[in-house]
Amino acid sequence: MKEYFKVLTIAGSDSGGGAGVNADIKAVSACGCYAASVITAVTVQNTLGVRAVHDVPPEIISGQIHAVLDDIGTDSVKIGMLSKKETVLAVAMSLKNYGIKNIVLDPVMVSTSGHSLLKEDAVETIMKELFPLVRIITPNIPEAEMLLGEKISDQKDTEKFAEKLSKIAGNSVLLKAGHFSDKILSDVFYNAETGQITRFDNERVITENSHGTGCTLSSALAAFLAKGLSMECAVENAENYLHNALKEGAAYKLGGGHGPVKHFWRFW
Repeated sequence: MKEYFKVLTIAGSDSGGGAGVNADIKAVSACGCYAASVITAVTVQNTLGVRAVHDVPPEIISGQIHAVLDDIGTDSVKIGMLSKKETVLAVAMSLKNYGIKNIVLDPVMVSTSGHSLLKEDAVETIMKELFPLVRIITPNIPEAEMLLGEKISDQKDTEKFAEKLSKIAGNSVLLKAGHFSDKILSDVFYNAETGQITRFDNERVITENSHGTGCTLSSALAAFLAKGLSMECAVENAENYLHNALKEGAAYKLGGGHGPVKHFWRFW
C-alpha cells in the first residue's frame, strides 16, 4: 500500500478561509501532502480583520495532538497561532515525546490587519518551551523584532539579525522581508545546521491579497520537509510556491479587505 507524506498543522482557524489552519490545509495539499490539523483557537474574522478570538481549552488541544500522532503519525509539524501561555505549554508538552525532527514554527503574533494574536506572557514560554523542539522558525520583521528586542530598519541588516536570532532560538531561521517597502524583497534563510546564509530575492507583488502569506509559506515549507527535501531545497521550494500564489492571486477579488493568495495556482 502507498503512504502519504503527512503534515500536522497546529494553529487557529480563520472563518474567512485565507489564513490559519484553513490556509495551512490548502498549502499542504497543494504541495503534495496529507494535512491533519489541531485547532488552538477559533477566530471570528474576514478580509477586513479579526473581530474575536475564542481559545480552545489546553486539554482539547493536547487531545487532538495525541489523537493524530498516536494513530496517523506525521512527517512534519507546522505550528502557527498559539494565543496564550497555556496553549503553548499544551503543544510543547504534547509534542516533546514523539521525537519529530521536522517542526516548523511560524511565531504568529499580530494579524495582517494589526490585531494582536499573542498574549505577552506567551512569548517567553514559546522561547523556553517550544524553541528547543523546533527545526526552523519563520518570523516576519515585527515578530523578529519582538523576539530580539531590537529594531530592524533596513534589508541590508537582515542577514545579521537572522543569524543572531538563530543563536537565541537554537534553530534555523527564515526571516521574511514582506514588511519592507523596497521593490525587491529579500527573505533571508540562516541554516543553523550548516552555518550558511541564503537570500531569496523576489520582486514585490502589488496586491491587496496578502492575507495568510506567513501561514502559507510555513505550511509549504513543512510539506517539502515532510517529502524529504533538504532544508535549503525545502525553503527554496516554499519561497517559489508562495511567490506564485501571490502573483496568481493578485487577479482575484474576495471581500472588501485583504484577500487570500491563490493556494491552488498549479491546478486552476
